Amino acid sequence: MTRRGPQHVAIIMDGNGRWAQARGKPRLYGHHAGARRVKEIVRACPDIGVKYLTIFAFSTENWRRTQSEVAGLMSLFRRYIQREARDLLAEGVRVRFIGDRLRLDDKLQRLMDELELLTSRNDRVHLTIALNYGGRDEVARATKRLAQDVKSGVLDPAKVDEETLPRYLDTCVLPDPDLVVRTSGEARISNFLLWQSAYAEYEFIDTLWPDFDRDIFARIVRSYAGRERRFGAVLT
Repeated sequence: MTRRGPQHVAIIMDGNGRWAQARGKPRLYGHHAGARRVKEIVRACPDIGVKYLTIFAFSTENWRRTQSEVAGLMSLFRRYIQREARDLLAEGVRVRFIGDRLRLDDKLQRLMDELELLTSRNDRVHLTIALNYGGRDEVARATKRLAQDVKSGVLDPAKVDEETLPRYLDTCVLPDPDLVVRTSGEARISNFLLWQSAYAEYEFIDTLWPDFDRDIFARIVRSYAGRERRFGAVLT
């Protein structure tokens, strides 16, 4: 039985739109509130004992939303990077992005690259932002790269096992998440970190993301420490 908190927490940040609509505001108002909440939760990580935080910002399926909402989100992502870059650097946060960047606009891609480089020496908190990310898409892209290495003779197909594919995933330098949290009352994983979360603990809570504060975060982390993690074994 584990008695320590999770090293890596992944969060499906859901409920921004409903939070805004409940207040008579447009959905983008909720997304801006959600972005401010990200800053609070990242800052809480060291005190709570979380070293790695991965957040689901925009999925490969989110392109189906209205054009105005997608455009507003992309603008928000650009502004977030520009506004928060120096604070993230100063606070020891290393930022990485996962997902397929090719569909994102050139300016956003450039800002993502610059922020990764700017914070590359930080180690206090590792913040990973999933942007244009889908778990199935990630596995498909990883499989293509693996197949190319087999074809070119770099990789022996007879030696491919369950330890091989993770080296081709977007998260290859990260530990698997110990705990996955989804806000807003939905009880589904929405194509998020499918491979990596095979043995993660899950927590589905009713709180909408803009209301998810450090106290709720700390309470969930403390609860995790009392869970039995058997990884298929029987504890005696």
